[in-house]
Amino acid sequence: MVNKTKLDFIKTEAVSLLRTLKGDETPAWGKLNAQQMIEHLCDAFDDAAGLNNHKILTPPEQLDAYKNFMMSEKEFKPNTKNILMDENPAPAKMENINTALNQLQERIAIFESVFKDDENKRIINPFFGELNFEENVQLLHKHMRHHLRQFKLID
Repeated sequence: MVNKTKLDFIKTEAVSLLRTLKGDETPAWGKLNAQQMIEHLCDAFDDAAGLNNHKILTPPEQLDAYKNFMMSEKEFKPNTKNILMDENPAPAKMENINTALNQLQERIAIFESVFKDDENKRIINPFFGELNFEENVQLLHKHMRHHLRQFKLID
């Protein structure tokens, strides 16, 4: 059963906190600026909605450990590597940070709509395997908290 508190956090509180960013903030870690981070989150919601065609990259013998971490309340560590991202971040694709934030809200709605009729539908995540709605909400909540901490919007 999906955690409504975490889903509400994703849809309202996290987006509201991100809307306080002006775009010139220095992150506590990492190379992404605020707009690049928001665009990165857009990509994460596209992944969770099944809009990007991924293969599972995690070795099968490690998948259970990865999924156990994902479903735990342990946070991602600062500077957690994402092998799908280059060492140097790609330039921002969107016009400005407000456009990116509006896109993020749209992508959250698309993600939710994909699972509207079937919360048990499974979509491949390249790191954590096949995830249903509940598992995607858990991962996206953890991922958003990671980036909110990166930009000092939460402790």
